Amino acid sequence: MGKPVIEITEVLSLHVLMEGMCSARLSRSFAMRGRYSNSRRRLFSESAVEREYFRQNIEQQPVQDISINVFYQPRSITVLCLIVVGLTYFAFTRPVDLPLNDCLFNGAVVSSTVFLIISTMIMPNGPFVRPHPLVWRVVFGASLLYLLSLVFVLFLRLEDARKILFYLDPNLERMRHSDILDKEYAVNCSQVTFERIWSHIDVFAFGHFFGWVIKAILLRHYFILWTLSINWEITEVAFSHILPNFQECWWDSIILDVLLCNGLGIFCGMLLCQWFHARSYQWESIRDIPSKRGKLKRAVLQFTPVSWTPTHWLDRNSSFRRVLQLSVLIFFWQMAELNIFWLKHVFIVKPSHFLTQVRIAIITLSSAPAIRQFYHYVTDDQVTRVGSQMWIFTATMIVETLVAYKLGSEVFEKAILRYIIYWLIWLVISSFLTVWVCLLFAKRSKTESEAEEAYDNGSGLMDSEVMSERSTEDEYVSF
Repeated sequence: MGKPVIEITEVLSLHVLMEGMCSARLSRSFAMRGRYSNSRRRLFSESAVEREYFRQNIEQQPVQDISINVFYQPRSITVLCLIVVGLTYFAFTRPVDLPLNDCLFNGAVVSSTVFLIISTMIMPNGPFVRPHPLVWRVVFGASLLYLLSLVFVLFLRLEDARKILFYLDPNLERMRHSDILDKEYAVNCSQVTFERIWSHIDVFAFGHFFGWVIKAILLRHYFILWTLSINWEITEVAFSHILPNFQECWWDSIILDVLLCNGLGIFCGMLLCQWFHARSYQWESIRDIPSKRGKLKRAVLQFTPVSWTPTHWLDRNSSFRRVLQLSVLIFFWQMAELNIFWLKHVFIVKPSHFLTQVRIAIITLSSAPAIRQFYHYVTDDQVTRVGSQMWIFTATMIVETLVAYKLGSEVFEKAILRYIIYWLIWLVISSFLTVWVCLLFAKRSKTESEAEEAYDNGSGLMDSEVMSERSTEDEYVSF
C-alpha cells in the first residue's frame, strides 16, 4: 500500500556515506585509519584525520618495533630531579663576587642547557626516528635557540654584538678582515699548472666535497643539484667585489668547484641514495642477535635510516603551484649558503672558527627534517601545512639575512647595485626555468613510457623484466 517510511537521520547518513565513497582522498584516509571502522561513530571529520596523519608522519614520527624498551621509556620525573640538583649545585657553588659579564655568561649557558634538556621531552622529533627521536628533539631545540639568539642580535649594534663574541673568544677582538682570508684569491690566474691546482686541494676542498654529498642525499635530484652548483658560482662572481674570498680564478671555479668538488659530491651522494634504496630493511632486535660482532654491527646500523622512500619532486600531474614551491626552495637554498659568508664577513670570524662550525652543524642537521617536511608539504595532498622544523628553518634564514643586512650595512654600501639586481633576476629566472624544464621532461618521459607500454602490450612483448627495469629507472631519475 504505502511506501516504506525512511527516517530523516537514515537519509542523511546514507547521503554522507555516498559522498565519502566518492571522495578518493577521504577513502584513502579511512583506509589508513581503518581501525576506527568498528567504533560507534563510523565517520570522522577530514580535519581530524589530517591532524592525526600530520602528527604521525610529519611532526611526531612514532618508533616502530622497539627492541630495547629502556631507551624509549619516559623519564620526566628523573629529568626534573636532575635539573633541580644541577641548578642548585651550580647556583650555590659559584663565587658571589663575580663580574656582571661572567654572571650573564653563566646564566646564558645554564639557561641554554636547561632549554635543550627540556627539548628532549616536549619538542617534536619530526619525520625521523634514527638514531633516536631524542637526537632530533635536541636538533629542534638547538635550531629554535639559534633563531631566538638571532632575534636578540638583530636589535644590537655591530659593536655590541661583537663584544659578545669577544667574551666567547678574546682572540676575535684582534681579528681584521685581512686575517680571515686563509689564502690568496684570484692571483696569477693565467698560470695553470697541475702543481698549483693540487695545492688548492686542502681540508676545505674535502669539506666542500662532503657538503655536496650531504646536499645530494637531502635533495636527491640531479637537475636541482646542478642548478644550485652553477648558480653558486654565479653568486660568487656577483658578490666578489665586496666579499674578497669570492674572488677565484676561472679554473678554480670551473675545475675545482663545479666539476671536482660539486660534481663528484653530487655523483657520490646520488650513488649512496641508490644504495640505500636497494638494500633490504628488515631490522632484527639486538637482543635476538647471538654474536657480539652482530650486536656491534646492529648498533652501528642504528645510525642509518630505518627505511628509504624514493623521492619524486615532480611528475606529469604536478601543478604550477608545485613549480613555484620548488623554485622558492632553490632560492632559499642559495640564501642559506650566502648567509654563511655574510655572517663571517660581518662579524670577522674565520671559516675554521668553532662558532662558524657550530652554525654549520645546526643548519645542516636542522635542514634534514625541514627538507623532508617540505617534500611532504609539496607532494602529499593530505599535508596542508608545513612542519615545525621547516617553519623554524625558514624563519632562521630570513632573520639571518636581516642580521647580515642591518649589522653589515657598511659592507652593503660598497656593493654595486646593478650586480645585485642582475644576480637576483638570474636567480629567480634560473630557479623557475629549472623546475619548469624538469616538469616538461617528466611529462614527456611519462608519455613516451605509456606509448611504449601500449605498443608492447598490443604486440605481446611486455614481460616482467622490462617492467622491473622501467620501474627502477623511474625511481632513480626521481623527477
